[in-house]
Amino acid sequence: MISKTFVSSESPGAPRAGAGGMPCQGVYYTPEGVKPRVAVITTHYQIDFSEHYLAEYLAERGIGFLGWNTRYRGYESDFVLDRAVVDIGVGVRWLKEEAEVEHVILLGNSGGGSLMGAYHAQAVEPSLRPGIGREPAAGLDDLIPGDAYVSLAAHLGRPEVITGWLDASVTDEHDPTLTDPELDLFNPENGPPFSAEFLERYRTAQVARNHRITAWAKAELARIEALGFQDRPFTVQRAWADPRMVDSTVDPSDRPDNWCYRGVPAVANRSGRGLGSETTLRNWLDMWSLSESQCRAEEHLGKMKIPAIVINPHGDAGVYPSDADALYDAIASDDKKRLDLPGDHYFQEPEGARARVADVITEWINEHFPQSRA
Repeated sequence: MISKTFVSSESPGAPRAGAGGMPCQGVYYTPEGVKPRVAVITTHYQIDFSEHYLAEYLAERGIGFLGWNTRYRGYESDFVLDRAVVDIGVGVRWLKEEAEVEHVILLGNSGGGSLMGAYHAQAVEPSLRPGIGREPAAGLDDLIPGDAYVSLAAHLGRPEVITGWLDASVTDEHDPTLTDPELDLFNPENGPPFSAEFLERYRTAQVARNHRITAWAKAELARIEALGFQDRPFTVQRAWADPRMVDSTVDPSDRPDNWCYRGVPAVANRSGRGLGSETTLRNWLDMWSLSESQCRAEEHLGKMKIPAIVINPHGDAGVYPSDADALYDAIASDDKKRLDLPGDHYFQEPEGARARVADVITEWINEHFPQSRA
């Protein structure tokens, strides 16, 4: 049997809402009648992780699991990194002080990989800048470091993932129907298969598109601030266009060919839904910009000297082997491990994939933190 405890809390600088909701909420999973001495905490930039798919699997294996949400669950366009890091610290402190856990494992799943990396880096070597035009977050210098780190199907960071998925052939952000045919991923004359020369041009153009949006966002923010405005929303369209989505021989793995998280890439790319489809000037600069954002795993993992494991699902349609390799290389710890396991992004397939990844994580945790249960 699994015990589930609802946990909610205010956070420094984020009081309880007038309607009653707490900014930080989550669910703590434990074996019934057992107080684990080791627990995992996981969160995401905006996805609700309180009922994370691994929670009960790890609790069944004796590991406490706090599926935790910051004040930004469901509100990615409002996201500010240093405030989210403070909210993660509230969850880590709860595990240490209320649940009486001895060792806290930071689980960086999907987009949460870079976020949990940023949390630990700030705890051991503070360097986070406040959001644009904001004061530093209250509580930012009072964080408890993690004792180990698990990277699970993790992206390299918000700027990297959106840039890797941007359609490089867009010629006008204000009219997403306009296309440069020589850079059109879905123009049969370009592939697949894609030549090395096309891929190099395409990747260069994706980076250039990110920088163009950044330059516009900076100029537009300065313009509207001069007129007394604080921010403005905008949308980034056609962001399901990574060559790896179209051709699985680019960065080979067991993923399906011509497929992304929203189905066939050519269709998803014109859907108007995707990364950056709901953003603002400040949010773009703080979260998605290659030149401005701190939501990037590699710069934070370079400060990580705790035990770490990088697990890559080999059938993932949006995280690729080279991503996992880059994360592994960035981790500064001498005690690190890299594994590929069968599975899609959330290990829904094949049958038994979630149990297998739970076994792997549990075995690795117990190797580093042998525990007797209280």
